[in-house]
Amino acid sequence: MNIRWLIVLVLFLAGCSSHTTKQPEWDPTKPVQRALTWMPITDQAAKEWGVSPRVITAIIAVESGGNPTLVSKSNAVGLMQIKASTAGRDVYRHLGWGGEPSTSELKDPARNISIGTAYLNILEHGTLAGIKDPQTMQYALLASYANGAGALLRTFSSDRKKAINEINDLSPDEFYDYIAKNHPAPQAPRYLYKVSRALNAM
Repeated sequence: MNIRWLIVLVLFLAGCSSHTTKQPEWDPTKPVQRALTWMPITDQAAKEWGVSPRVITAIIAVESGGNPTLVSKSNAVGLMQIKASTAGRDVYRHLGWGGEPSTSELKDPARNISIGTAYLNILEHGTLAGIKDPQTMQYALLASYANGAGALLRTFSSDRKKAINEINDLSPDEFYDYIAKNHPAPQAPRYLYKVSRALNAM
């Protein structure tokens, strides 16, 4: 009798633990709604830098949930979670300025979106230039925004030209699957998944 109850208890606890360890699917509804409130600024930055406003909005939804004052543990700031010493510095250099943006500047929604959008433009026309398919480019931009363009290209080859050629040999779906399986940063596939869900929720 005692053994039977012990077996029931073990099975019950095993069932509970499997439910608690399973991660819930990310729901983009509320983050996208908050991100859409910034559309007037997003549209302006999109026109200025030639980037899709939907992509910018999806990044805002995933990165900050639309919170302009958010600062991460790694010191990424604002709506598009920009690191001053990396993306911020790259944008300043591109504009011919010295230094990097301040935290208060990156907490300003208009400046944050402008700098984040400029960074996407720099990636597309700089390190990722040569990727032909627009959908593949979008996936490459998103993975690069999250984890750097160098890490993305090295997933294919240490030689930039070879990496671009290998990317161009894949369909967008094949590229997505390849990144999901081979990118060195484990969060890269999760990031692509979440941004894709945010785009679909618009």
